[in-house]
Amino acid sequence: MTEVQSSIGLKDLVYAKLVSDDKTGVAYDQVKPAAPAISAAINRGGSASTSFADDRAIAVGTTPGVTTIELGVTHLPKEVQADWFGHKIVNGILVRRGTDKSPYIALGFRSETSDGSFKYVWLFKGKFTPPSMEHGTKGESIEAKTPTTTGTFISRNYDEASDIDVHDTDLGLPQGLIENWLKDVVNPAELTTTP
Repeated sequence: MTEVQSSIGLKDLVYAKLVSDDKTGVAYDQVKPAAPAISAAINRGGSASTSFADDRAIAVGTTPGVTTIELGVTHLPKEVQADWFGHKIVNGILVRRGTDKSPYIALGFRSETSDGSFKYVWLFKGKFTPPSMEHGTKGESIEAKTPTTTGTFISRNYDEASDIDVHDTDLGLPQGLIENWLKDVVNPAELTTTP
């Protein structure tokens, strides 16, 4: 059994736009770098309901909910904002309109753990809200202002998968999985274990 390690890092944040997702299959656009990552706080929603009978609790039912991620980055390049929020770049200028529609994207990254190895993550289908951003004057000491955006992720129609993760020290991983993790969105249905 692998010893549980603490997360001590976050890097290589990437994304891919979801092209199609139905019962026959799922397809993504090419994977692109997002932005230098500061933090990623993932909250898995859900609810629980307790049934009572004979003056006592007799069962607990649970329902999975949506997954939210609060993402802190150094900045969001205008190309990423155009992809994530449906904005347009016109003559090098990012133009935001009230009619812009955010597409679904997949989000991937890796997180270093306290033993020096890495955990790898893909969230398959979600949308982000435009980031909050502060600006302030310089004082005697410089205080960096960085954007934060919140993403909401749901299960895919194709296979009802919402996300996957793996630790690079796990046993029996398919050959090439870790090396290619951040190059393409990993499809669990296509994974085969190493002989």
